Amino acid sequence: MGKLVSTIFVTLDGVYQAPGGPQEDTSGGFDQGGWSFPYGDDDFGRFVTEVFDRAGAFLLGRRTYDIFASYWPKMTDPTDPVASPLNTLPKYVVSSTLQAPEWSGTTVIGGGLAKEVQALKERTDGELQIHGSGALLRSLIDLRLLDTLHLLTFPVVLGAGRRLFTEGALPTGFRHTAGRVTGKGVSIQSYDLAGSPEYGSYELPEGA
Repeated sequence: MGKLVSTIFVTLDGVYQAPGGPQEDTSGGFDQGGWSFPYGDDDFGRFVTEVFDRAGAFLLGRRTYDIFASYWPKMTDPTDPVASPLNTLPKYVVSSTLQAPEWSGTTVIGGGLAKEVQALKERTDGELQIHGSGALLRSLIDLRLLDTLHLLTFPVVLGAGRRLFTEGALPTGFRHTAGRVTGKGVSIQSYDLAGSPEYGSYELPEGA
């Protein structure tokens, strides 16, 4: 049985929209795309390669799928550590409107998210990976289906754009499992889902 693993890039103020380029996602009038690019270095590249080396299949939201499908099929180098797994491994896209995906190896999931994803986990060797896909990621966390979150926080504040965690998110606890910081200051932290948060108080008990 595979693990459901998310890798997502966010700014210090929690924005995950369009990290890769100015035209990647301009929805909502967003004009600051490409904010992750200045922080790419060898440390960052090594981590990304490690992640894709563990992939067994991919699960994507419709918006991220469209972005990936417009770019990665054009990258045909079989030794590329990102393009090769994306182009050859199974891809599952959650959508109620996509009818005939052109990217080879794509299957559309139209409904019954919890049941479908649990079945995908059970039949995937290696990791069932989510990249980007913030809305889908939130749903999977709420459903308690996510196993591991790789959260890459970039040292920049944008003040606009779609944020990963919004008002009304289901309270959720995580357990820190690994961490590193790249030479250009990207904080890469890994967490396993730990269920509901725990609470306490710093107040001294009565009589202390």
